[in-house]
Amino acid sequence: MSKLSAEELVRLTLDRAYTLALRLTGNEADAWDLTQDALLKAISGLDGFRDEADPRTWVYRITLNAWKNQVGSRLWKWWRRLAPIDPASGDPPSREDSPERSLDAKERAREFEAALSGLDPEDRATLVLRELDGMRYADIARTMDVPIGTVKSRLYRARAALARLLEKYDDA
Repeated sequence: MSKLSAEELVRLTLDRAYTLALRLTGNEADAWDLTQDALLKAISGLDGFRDEADPRTWVYRITLNAWKNQVGSRLWKWWRRLAPIDPASGDPPSREDSPERSLDAKERAREFEAALSGLDPEDRATLVLRELDGMRYADIARTMDVPIGTVKSRLYRARAALARLLEKYDDA
């Protein structure tokens, strides 16, 4: 039996699981659904959790797998229902900005999210984990159950593709 309680698991992982889910799904409603699904799966599998593992990495992996299952089974059109998000902080643009700045920030956030949604799902997930969530390569490899070399090649491919997609917006 695991020493980690369900309440402790949720306390330790909820915020980061939701942030990952928001980046993967692109909107709050789907992110909460995905987070809830992932945490319910984690809680139901808590007896099999090895105490030496990091619960955050474990829940990340469950969240990522739940997202892959949803994308594959429902062919979601989630990127069309974006809530504007500042790619640097994960927050909506500040209300203190001028209306022009706020509108520009919202438009740039939409462009970023649209470009991000244009990536291959595996590449997008790898990029989100590294660049937007700050995970180390080794943690990403464990979370996605792939070798570190695969993480590096996906990141290279995702960064190059994202740059190309964002150039289209700059040219428009």
